[in-house]
Amino acid sequence: MRAPIGPFDNAVPAPDCLAELVAPVAGAVAGWSGDVPAEQILYVDTDPAIADTGAFVAHYGQDLLGRSANCVVVAARRGGGTTLAACLVPSGGRVDVNGAVRRHLGARKVSFAPMETAVELTGMEYGGITPVGLPDDWPLLVDPAVVGMPHVLVGSGRRRGKLIAPGPLFAQLPGAELVEGLSL
Repeated sequence: MRAPIGPFDNAVPAPDCLAELVAPVAGAVAGWSGDVPAEQILYVDTDPAIADTGAFVAHYGQDLLGRSANCVVVAARRGGGTTLAACLVPSGGRVDVNGAVRRHLGARKVSFAPMETAVELTGMEYGGITPVGLPDDWPLLVDPAVVGMPHVLVGSGRRRGKLIAPGPLFAQLPGAELVEGLSL
């Protein structure tokens, strides 16, 4: 099947290729019960050597920059506690960590979570973290621009492969909260 965005001729409904996904992502896809059917979550195989946004769009097409989103894990500190959260913003922007994220989470300080922490707690590969399959108790802050996209390309949980899903799906993920001004 041809993907609705990008030059991908071999898009496969994610429920049909759970073995290609890391366990938390496969579990989220298999247990999906949102309004968007799980079959509309597509998996496309991509080169893991060019998983980072700049290299990815240089290879697969610059137009994907406006049709993709990045998911980053942040650590919000307040008092003696730390809260982990994920942020999903259009790939052409950056997460407003010190403004929108800090205010929304009521934190004194917010920083990007250490790579080891993000990898260990998500069960995903660094550079492929996706909002699909994150720990259920984490807030998932989503830029409304992502939800407004007809289709969005995001990580698959590992550096090889990407997921493509309708934008509205991302507002239905566990812990999802729409945050205006999340992206700079």
